[in-house]
Amino acid sequence: MKKLFAIIVLMGALTFGSTQTVQALNAPVVEQTEQPVTESGGIHKELKTKFIEGSASFMSLVAIALVIGLAFCIERIIYLSLAEVNAKKLITAVEEALAKGNVESAKDICRNTRGPVASIFYQGLLRIDQGIDVVEKSVVSYGGVQAGYLEKGCSWITLFIAMAPSLGFLGTVIGMVEAFDRIQRVGDISPTVVAGGMKIALITTIFGLIVALILQVFYNYILAKIEALTSEMEDSSITLLDLVIKYNLKYKK
Repeated sequence: MKKLFAIIVLMGALTFGSTQTVQALNAPVVEQTEQPVTESGGIHKELKTKFIEGSASFMSLVAIALVIGLAFCIERIIYLSLAEVNAKKLITAVEEALAKGNVESAKDICRNTRGPVASIFYQGLLRIDQGIDVVEKSVVSYGGVQAGYLEKGCSWITLFIAMAPSLGFLGTVIGMVEAFDRIQRVGDISPTVVAGGMKIALITTIFGLIVALILQVFYNYILAKIEALTSEMEDSSITLLDLVIKYNLKYKK
């Protein structure tokens, strides 16, 4: 269900981004003197105009990088939000079940609770009769697996963070080459000849940097959530080992 929901969000983000890109490319260029930028929606219109003025090939690639990067960010945020759980409440419920000697009840509590903490608890409780050493190894090993699940897809986000400004710089270099080719054809270094190519070249860099900044903010937020969940997993694992030791001392004499 989680994967299905994430796929739906991914498809929606891609569709929305593609629609906005097509609308931007098909919209007419409005003269800057007709509509002041200070009007309502002026910044949005200005960005759309600059987007159209940039090279269509490279600006489209930058827009695609933004859409796909945001899709990965949204998927991670949804997954991490679903992974969050009230760990104190879970620990209390498991502790009460183990205090009564009811291991199966503790397993059911973990099985019916979502999140990595509950999964680690369940793996540890499955081996509660095999000794504290086996439980500890199981908790540590499965904790590493859950940490890998939390970080899944983050490498793609970093890829698009690096790719967006790189595409912008590439568009800038190609735009400058085209500007010099135009100068060579005309045979005159006039401001009009140079300004057009240089303007298009610099616009691609600006939008590439904007996309990288947007994705970087989302990526840092995701890392913060992963760190918080990882810390909670470690603290809860230590608590589980203490509960297992108490259970063995009480019922395994």
